[in-house]
Amino acid sequence: MRASRLLSLLMLLQAHGRMTAAQLAERLEVSTRTVYRDVESLHAAGIPLYGEAGHAGGYQLVEGWRTRLTGLTAQEAERLFLAGLPGPAAELGYGAAVAALQLKLHAALPPELADRAARIQERFHLDTPNWYADGDASPHLPEVAEAVWRQRRIAVRYRSWAGEVDRVLEPYGLVLKGGRWYAVAARRGRDEPATYRVNQVLSLTTLDEKFARPAGFDLPAWWRAHVVRFRAHLHRDDATVRLSARGRERLREIASELVVASVDATAGPPDEAGWVTAVIPIESLTHAHGDLLRLGAEVEVLAPAALRERLAATAADLAALYAPRPVPEVSSPLS
Repeated sequence: MRASRLLSLLMLLQAHGRMTAAQLAERLEVSTRTVYRDVESLHAAGIPLYGEAGHAGGYQLVEGWRTRLTGLTAQEAERLFLAGLPGPAAELGYGAAVAALQLKLHAALPPELADRAARIQERFHLDTPNWYADGDASPHLPEVAEAVWRQRRIAVRYRSWAGEVDRVLEPYGLVLKGGRWYAVAARRGRDEPATYRVNQVLSLTTLDEKFARPAGFDLPAWWRAHVVRFRAHLHRDDATVRLSARGRERLREIASELVVASVDATAGPPDEAGWVTAVIPIESLTHAHGDLLRLGAEVEVLAPAALRERLAATAADLAALYAPRPVPEVSSPLS
């Protein structure tokens, strides 16, 4: 552990030039006292490292000196594919390994390429969750990831759409979609895998039972096929709607690509007020009711009648709720 930290300290100085003890302590997640001890150990080992006091001071390597101790450990090599995803890597419990990996990759580059890589890192950032969510809080995610890696069965208490259930699963892989983690897993004794939202796992026990991952199982290919099946199953009906120009623009922000494409393909010419009539796919009356309410008065449902009646009833309830009436005075908590 300490040897890895000393190497990381060297990599940081090689990548960033001069750094203070406080900056090194923050990056290495240790105390400044530990940094001082590590610097002394590097001095004793003959590393040309020196420090300068003062506001602009800090530690740095002698100009031109570079370490070639950049070999990857087995764990770092295993996490190589996560090098560009530090956020998800940390959620999986691989944050430290990926941070060390990034340092070693940076140190192994020639100076001109290292500079280009640093500029890209400064200018581009990947944020996987969508605008209206921060992603899943999945306390059992590291355990699921470890079970995937070690091919161990897991016993879980899972919150499904039908209620809480107990399952023994054989996890084949993990997928991050829109900031949400999904486990692709088969139930013990069944061949066909299914998807499980990791943040719906209420409890988890890793069993001392190994399972055989199906030969030739292709996680990306399976997931692509699953998404196609999911989308085909998702939209079971159609609705005919009228959309204002503003509503049509808002729909592009909140609806799926399939809904937007359907509007573009079926919309007739605008009427005098700029409204168009189009057909959109819907999952169910309940889901369509909630989605279309987000458009407010910029959409009118023409069919099916049941959906139109639901929206009309909701509109009437809202009108009654906001009907003019005396509003009781609310005293200020500071008065």
